[in-house]
Amino acid sequence: MINFIARYFSSVWSFITWPFRALWKIIVRIFPPREFTVMDTPRGNVYSFNQSTFWRFTKFVGKVGLIVWASWSTYVFIYHRPMLQKRTQQLQQEREYHDRQVIDLQAYLSKFNELTRELIDIDDKITNTKKLSDAEREKLNNSRVKVWGELDFLKSRVANIFAARDYNPEYLKIADLSVEYDMVRAENETIKQRNEQMLENMNIISEADSEIVNSISKLASDNIKELRQHLSKINSTLLSLGLQEQKLIESANKYSSPVVNNMFTPIVFKSEVDTKYKQLASNLEMWAGLAKLSKVLPMGSPVKNSRITSGYGMRQDPFTQVPKQHRGIDFAGKIGTELSAVAPGRVVSVGERSGYGLTVEIDHGLGFSTLYAHLSKALVSRGDWVRPGSIVGLGGSSGRSTGAHLHYEIRYKGNQFNPAKFVKE
Repeated sequence: MINFIARYFSSVWSFITWPFRALWKIIVRIFPPREFTVMDTPRGNVYSFNQSTFWRFTKFVGKVGLIVWASWSTYVFIYHRPMLQKRTQQLQQEREYHDRQVIDLQAYLSKFNELTRELIDIDDKITNTKKLSDAEREKLNNSRVKVWGELDFLKSRVANIFAARDYNPEYLKIADLSVEYDMVRAENETIKQRNEQMLENMNIISEADSEIVNSISKLASDNIKELRQHLSKINSTLLSLGLQEQKLIESANKYSSPVVNNMFTPIVFKSEVDTKYKQLASNLEMWAGLAKLSKVLPMGSPVKNSRITSGYGMRQDPFTQVPKQHRGIDFAGKIGTELSAVAPGRVVSVGERSGYGLTVEIDHGLGFSTLYAHLSKALVSRGDWVRPGSIVGLGGSSGRSTGAHLHYEIRYKGNQFNPAKFVKE
């Protein structure tokens, strides 16, 4: 052996490493070193890279390992996953079977203790009671035999729990039914008491409801009468404008602005509701509409301690002395007299108008607006919201005027009408 090593190998180490060197030569033959060139086209540079045998062989081994790992994982997922799911289901079934056994055993144990106490009580009565009639003794003996029979039945059922997997726990079903019956009977009693209490409460609520409905109906009727009386003096004017009460109420309930209440939504009931509720809803809708009308309509005088110097209609023009239509009302006043808004609204115009001088126009909603003319100064700006009593300007004699006064108009949808009944409260 030593002569063989000495003839063909330079040393013992070269002999030991010979197989590895031979294997490496085969690897080098299969994966020889490789050189490749990369050219950076934009810059014109050329780069050369060398891939050694070791690097190429390592990449090859890595790819083969990745393919083997992916193949094995796929195989395990496809083949073993259904087996694992099946085992998991079997384990779950075993757990459920065990839980059912434990529950049945607990029920049987509770019944066993109950029967044992009953048997001891019967034996005590038979042994210690001196004066027992034959009928009573026979009854006790029959009860004792019955208890023993039930104990034997429990014994056989417990044995079946462990002997047969498909046993039918008859006692447990009967016990469950008995418990459910007792629970249902107790719930029925409770429900019966609650129903009686509910009927009593419903009677109380019904009486209170009737009182509330009657009170609100009376309050609504009284307020409707009062509001109608307040608006009655302008009814003829409204009719001349083609406005009916119901139409105005519907429009008022739909109207809202920052200085008046929000829209009123009518209450709608189903057809089977008692008529008293429908009547109450109708009264509330009318009440809300009339209340808003009394706020929104421009009723009242724009000048304190007012005195009308010229009414609406035909008159002799102070400049030409020719009869001419006067489309508003003139109030006496001095320059600087405070002029106030008669209803809530928004200023839509401030400025000079031909013949009117300095004017302020306020939109009150529902188509109504008021115009203040011949002012010496306006105290509001376009877009301002005003409330009743807000000072909008000062009296003057600007425009086509013969002296200090206020020319006041009320318009509906841009057309003037006689405001006399609106002004006289």
